[in-house]
Amino acid sequence: MITALVACGALLAGAAPAQAVTKDPVRALKAVLAPGHGVHFTETATLLDGIVEQAERRRKGVFEFTAKGDIKALDITTTGGEDGRERVIGFNHTIGGTSYRSGGPIGKWLKKGETWWKDSHQLHLWHTELLGYDEQLVNPAEPATLAALLKNGQRSGDTVTGAITLKELERVSRWAQHSSHSSRDDDTKLFYTLTLTSAGLISRVQSAYTLIAGPDELVGKTFHVDTRYSRWGGKVSIKTPDPRETTTELCIEGRCNWRLPG
Repeated sequence: MITALVACGALLAGAAPAQAVTKDPVRALKAVLAPGHGVHFTETATLLDGIVEQAERRRKGVFEFTAKGDIKALDITTTGGEDGRERVIGFNHTIGGTSYRSGGPIGKWLKKGETWWKDSHQLHLWHTELLGYDEQLVNPAEPATLAALLKNGQRSGDTVTGAITLKELERVSRWAQHSSHSSRDDDTKLFYTLTLTSAGLISRVQSAYTLIAGPDELVGKTFHVDTRYSRWGGKVSIKTPDPRETTTELCIEGRCNWRLPG
């Protein structure tokens, strides 16, 4: 009997897969951060009112990041919204930055023959204004953000699950600070699940939060955002649109020389 038990134990031990080496996700992230490089992503955002699903939008694009993990530029296409397909290109989302929008709600205000609206006003450069309130508020390219999520969460295999308040997120995340949700006193909890690759990089971020401030039609409703990432650290090139198809003016209420002041 003893011989049989030993043999059985040896068999099970031999059949067990070798454990993967645990890699530090923050260190793995820092190794791929460099100017001119970035990450591709796809995203599905669902708005829930109670248990009723109200809307679903999809995004696909690329982020170019700095050596610190800040978003230097983005090129994102959104589909599924009530305003139709929209593409946004943005650079330096702070003072001195510029964004370009084509299609979507802006498309109906462009003069004939023009495809892009160029805007350099800081508030309009906030990514929430470009992408929508239902965007992913977690930026896993920021080392400080990733470290906070790992610290707050529980790791099991290749996933990390946890919760963080928007106030806590904004303390470590420039991306969260430059969203329209930003509030130093916001104790709204964002629940998240991170999925890691064998190299320790983030392949997926799932988050959920209920809006307590913002547009009246969205307050009290819950956003579920599912974002998948690929090609971390690959070279990216985000360029401005053709200036011949670009304008700073919009046609609103019969006026085709309307533009933001300043």
